[in-house]
Amino acid sequence: MTLKIISAEKIEFEGEVDQVTLPGALGSFQVLQNHAALISALVPGTMSYRQGEEVVEREIAGGVADVKNNMVNVCLY
Repeated sequence: MTLKIISAEKIEFEGEVDQVTLPGALGSFQVLQNHAALISALVPGTMSYRQGEEVVEREIAGGVADVKNNMVNVCLY
């Protein structure tokens, strides 16, 4: 699936990933291939994504996540 991380200034990351974990307003959640469509508010916390064996983690201040058709768009505050 494709992950795109967008800030107010630029596209910070765009690429193929195996999974994404996000700090949702109702708790942390994980997105895998063929996940159901959803939109979620994000709260301050750690987001991570996996590309093969590599796991990338980063702190975020919040934002919005949109998941649809194996595309995960994360818009950060």
